[in-house]
Amino acid sequence: MDIERARFNMIEQQIRPWSVLDPEILELLSVMRREDFVPPAYRAMAFTDMEIPLVIGDRATGESMLSPKVEARILQELGVRRHESVLEIGTGSGWMAALLAHRGRHVDTIEIDPDIARFASANLQRAGVANAVVRCADGSDPALELPAYDVIVLSGSVPEVPAHLLAKLAVGGRLVAIVGRPPIMPVQQVTRGPGGTSTVAHFETFAPPLRGFGARSTFKF
Repeated sequence: MDIERARFNMIEQQIRPWSVLDPEILELLSVMRREDFVPPAYRAMAFTDMEIPLVIGDRATGESMLSPKVEARILQELGVRRHESVLEIGTGSGWMAALLAHRGRHVDTIEIDPDIARFASANLQRAGVANAVVRCADGSDPALELPAYDVIVLSGSVPEVPAHLLAKLAVGGRLVAIVGRPPIMPVQQVTRGPGGTSTVAHFETFAPPLRGFGARSTFKF
């Protein structure tokens, strides 16, 4: 397998046609080694337009990596800046956290599955990503203690934007989530301004649900 040709094809045939045109993001995707974040059994599929199962050792976790084009488009829409702090819910393999870490100041990424959390942490360490920290916890828990963040991203789908995570969004901050139920889910961005929040929908896709977010939120500001 020609790894560099496969990486080039991923960018030019999948990601760029999905309106990911930011040259800095395209450059980042060309140097961030996605294949190093994929379970070994699926390494040959690292650049395919599909969700890759997260099989840790011999255990099928039931979780998966999002397709490269969805992650790249979300990364572009977030517009992370170098001074910003980022929260990710749903670490998966750690690849999205690595991309976010190269764009922002610091990334806290939360993963509910202990085996996946260890896998992602090892991937990030091996890739030399020092400003992303994996925390094994339930991101759907409103009691989870978190500071305020400039950027929050949910790497999976939810039935609605979680109010307890919106409450952790700093003024001027953005939260991006894949919202709704199959077959079509809009990718929504919520921005917090001085007087409240505003929401826009960027594009439609499909993504597996984040574990723990099945019930509708009852959290109130």
